Amino acid sequence: MTMTSSHATAKVLRTQYQESVAEYWNTEKDPVNIKLGEVDGLFHHHYGIGDYDPSVLEGPAETRDQRIIEEMHRLETAQADVLLDHLGAVTPDDRIMDTGSGRGGTSFMANQRFGCHVDGVTISEKQVAFANEQAEQRGVSDKVRFHFRNMLDTGFASGSLRASWNNESTMYVDLFELFAEHARLLEYGGRYVTITGCYNDVTGGRSKAVSRIDEHYTCNIHARSQYFKAMTANNLVPISVVDLTGPTIPYWELRARSSVATGIEEPFLTAYKEGSFHYLLIAADRV
Repeated sequence: MTMTSSHATAKVLRTQYQESVAEYWNTEKDPVNIKLGEVDGLFHHHYGIGDYDPSVLEGPAETRDQRIIEEMHRLETAQADVLLDHLGAVTPDDRIMDTGSGRGGTSFMANQRFGCHVDGVTISEKQVAFANEQAEQRGVSDKVRFHFRNMLDTGFASGSLRASWNNESTMYVDLFELFAEHARLLEYGGRYVTITGCYNDVTGGRSKAVSRIDEHYTCNIHARSQYFKAMTANNLVPISVVDLTGPTIPYWELRARSSVATGIEEPFLTAYKEGSFHYLLIAADRV
């Protein structure tokens, strides 16, 4: 029996909130994602890290914007490289998963680095179609595939993954449910990595700046402590925690001076600099 498109959608999107998130990403055409991806065909949906080259702000005015775009893209690719650095040993025969895969940028980088099988998961049907077309164009569709599935219930076999990650996509789901699914999918000793923004519960609840970020992206930023509580409850033992808050600030300062600024740059910079918001990489092993 063939499942109709509406039935498939209803099966993947379990709540009205998930429907609203899917709608947001199905209609999203943010230039900050599109123009940067057009630099080299790697379309990211995350932010960047590292110092930018100040010379991009100088030189001929007619090429200034393109110089800034290319520099921002370089910093976003550098962020994905740092995530992949923490995935541990991955062989070409291994299968790994990009959870909340967007348009597929980090998935293609992972396949290029490890030669492994990569499954991307997203609740945006538009992102799935875009990323699978990219896989065809790159000639890697036999190893890199994208799926319209819910990251809380992917349907993949238990213990089938060597590694998995979320790159700035955990703020749309319950962390306990999410890590339970990662723990189910990972083999014993498998590696999970997340890069995420989280509010600092040492200073109290969400700051005004963090609340503005939530509203902008229709998300629910979690407290820093929630990540560790949810991992511990699901047999994911952190092996490395890297504070990327300082390294991401130059990216946001450059983005604020770019043509693709959206207005959300100021809340990010305020939250990072006042200490109410952290940008962390957490790597954990499945035990």
